[in-house]
Amino acid sequence: MYWYKIPARNLTLMVCSCLLFSNCKPVVSHDGRPPYFDLKAYFTAEAQRLGKQQRLILKTVNYNNQPEEKDVAIKNWQRELALFTESDINKPSWRDSYKKTANNDSIVYRAVDTNLNTRYISIHLKAKQVSGIRIVNFTKNLLYQTKENLSYYPDSLYKIEKHQSVKILGANNYEITGKFK
Repeated sequence: MYWYKIPARNLTLMVCSCLLFSNCKPVVSHDGRPPYFDLKAYFTAEAQRLGKQQRLILKTVNYNNQPEEKDVAIKNWQRELALFTESDINKPSWRDSYKKTANNDSIVYRAVDTNLNTRYISIHLKAKQVSGIRIVNFTKNLLYQTKENLSYYPDSLYKIEKHQSVKILGANNYEITGKFK
C-alpha cells in the first residue's frame, strides 16, 4: 500500500480508528497463553519472515473501480499487514465476547457483542499449520460506516476489501490484492 496514495480525508479516518482501538493490552489466560488465536503474534512473525524473503508481489490496488497493478518488493511488511494485526481479539475487556467453534481443520470466532469492531475470524488449518485466515471487521457510528474483509493465505495471496461510507463525503471502495510471485 505504500506506493498508492489514499486521499487524505480517508487516511485521517483510518489513522483515528487505529489509534482508538490500539490502546488495549492483550489478555493472557492462566497458562500464559491468550484465550483466542493470537493474530498479533502470528502476523508479526509473518511480517518478519516475509521481510527476510524479499519476494516480489504482484499488487493490485483498486480504488472506486480504478485499478492499478504493479510488481513491488514490500519493504515494511509490518505496515502492509497492519489491518490483520489490528484485528487481534485478545483484549482483557473482550474475554467472553467471542464464541469459538473449532474442529480439526478450522477455528472460527464470532463476536457475541455487535459493538465490537472484529466480528468474525476464520482460521483454516492444514497439518496443524495456518493455511488461511479470513477476518470481517465492521464499524458504525454517527459519522461513518466501514466494513473490511481481510483474507490471508501464506505464501500465496492476501486481500483487503474495504467499503467505507462517510456522511457528507460519500462512499469509497478499496480493494488491495497481493499475489506472491
